[in-house]
Amino acid sequence: MALQISATNPEHPALLLDLPWQLPLEEWPEHYLVPLPRGISRHVVRYARAGAEVVAVKELAERPALREYEMLRSLDRLNIPSVDPLAVVTGRTDGDDAPLESVLITRHLGGSMPYRSMFETTMRPATMHRLMDALAVLLVRLHLAGFAWGDCSLSNTLFRRDAGAYAAYLVDAETGELQPQLSSGQREYDLDLARVNISGELLDLEASGALHPSVDPIEFGMEICDRYNSLWQELTRTSVYPAGQHHYIDRRIRRLNDLGFDVAEMQIGHSSNGDTVTFVPKVVDAGHHQRQLLRLTGLDAEENQARRLLNDLESWMATQDDYAPGDPLAARPEVLAHRWVRDVFRPTVRAVPRELRGTMDAAELYHGLLEHRWYLSERAQHDIGLDTAVEDYVTNILPKVRDTLTPPADAAEPSV
Repeated sequence: MALQISATNPEHPALLLDLPWQLPLEEWPEHYLVPLPRGISRHVVRYARAGAEVVAVKELAERPALREYEMLRSLDRLNIPSVDPLAVVTGRTDGDDAPLESVLITRHLGGSMPYRSMFETTMRPATMHRLMDALAVLLVRLHLAGFAWGDCSLSNTLFRRDAGAYAAYLVDAETGELQPQLSSGQREYDLDLARVNISGELLDLEASGALHPSVDPIEFGMEICDRYNSLWQELTRTSVYPAGQHHYIDRRIRRLNDLGFDVAEMQIGHSSNGDTVTFVPKVVDAGHHQRQLLRLTGLDAEENQARRLLNDLESWMATQDDYAPGDPLAARPEVLAHRWVRDVFRPTVRAVPRELRGTMDAAELYHGLLEHRWYLSERAQHDIGLDTAVEDYVTNILPKVRDTLTPPADAAEPSV
């Protein structure tokens, strides 16, 4: 049987032809290989250079190679964080025409490392918890898409930092099953496999002295189950809100924030019964919100202020007719953010008399107004709106703290 390279992109076979397919993967010369960290695998896996690309090459039987290739393509179409499949090479033979196993080729995810390699660095427990949060997000996203992994582990997951965000990526889809919807039993079984695998690898790292001494491998394996269950419940719970009752949406965002997650994307569907809300979570690094708010709006705020303002911006954008994430014809987030600053943020801040603002900058003032609106809306059990919140804030809150907000005589007036 002649060598065959099956790929969706016609450029990929040409890039791969120069690799030594006549040799078993374990025998490939060093000058073809790229020294990158790898997790534990039941198959031989190597990183190699193909033109300008760095690719991961996994040796396995033809049938599972083709199946995994198609599975990864399906996950890519579903926008699931996973490695990008490039090709499958079949019909390999050695110099004596003896058959060799087929290989699956995926693109190396730039800037990523296997989770196991990250844990080998004896990192701080706080960072480890954020890594596990990102892995819980990945599992939830897979299950929401109807994918049962069947082999979640620290070795089968890549970690990457992207603009302050923590993200986990699926590497190995060989044992996965994609269905229209998973049952509770299927999800629980998949989660239990993840717990056993993760705890087992952490015990292995502990035995080698690579694990931080404060980390209990068994408890850590249980933690991902707890994080998964909390996140699954909050994300899959169907909420139908009366039209215009935006404080209910704010309440959902706060619950996700309390779980340690931030809202990467929010979708609001309108129906005759009310507004339905869908969230996509993410795990972020310190200072992420400050950088994001500054990039989108030009507003410079403290981290907690920026987080609150971004939540308000995201809620507002989801109500706009031209907001459609992923649609190239929809308004860009930067355009919508500029409109929010112009039509919402600045008019709201300017509604507060300058003499009452004192030393409060615009971001701090708006943050205070949002908190006050939340408090009043919860008490009234309906969204009172920003105008009413501003009026009550000016009348009942700012006068009580006027002394602490009065600027020094030589201080410049705050501007918006």
